[in-house]
Amino acid sequence: MIILGIDPGVGIVGYGALVCGRGVGRGHISPLGHGVITTPPNSEICSRLEEIYTDMLALIDKFKPDAAAVEELFFVQNTTTGIPVAQARGVILLALTQKKIPVFEYTPLQVKMAMTGYGKATKKQMMDQVTMRLGLSETPHPDDAADALAIALCHAFTASSAMTSVRRGI
Repeated sequence: MIILGIDPGVGIVGYGALVCGRGVGRGHISPLGHGVITTPPNSEICSRLEEIYTDMLALIDKFKPDAAAVEELFFVQNTTTGIPVAQARGVILLALTQKKIPVFEYTPLQVKMAMTGYGKATKKQMMDQVTMRLGLSETPHPDDAADALAIALCHAFTASSAMTSVRRGI
């Protein structure tokens, strides 16, 4: 299974792709790639959203994911920032839905719990876990790409656990 993790944003959208269950063994997880989609800060929001949408379609075509894990927005007090991020998340979900990719959504708390077992883990703890669990020689940068890999890993762990429960009849 190929999982595409997405950390939504307007200026920067993090992405990380993982392949699970192929290669060494059923539980094996390997990174396929990670990075960011960036949009120019002085551009109109419509242009930025179009760029995110177009780049998302290209990522889907490149990685051919079986599932996408997207971070849910948490409560934002500053609606000036929150509304454009919600709009960007909307075009991301649209691109995934149009390509018929199943979407799974996770809160930041769920991602932190899956990665560290602690819902208030620091950014450094999260990045260290991503690096260790994927056997990377260095921490993925920028932070948004590392976050996207953490979101994809969260889904890999959650999907794996759910499938195990179904097989056992739980």
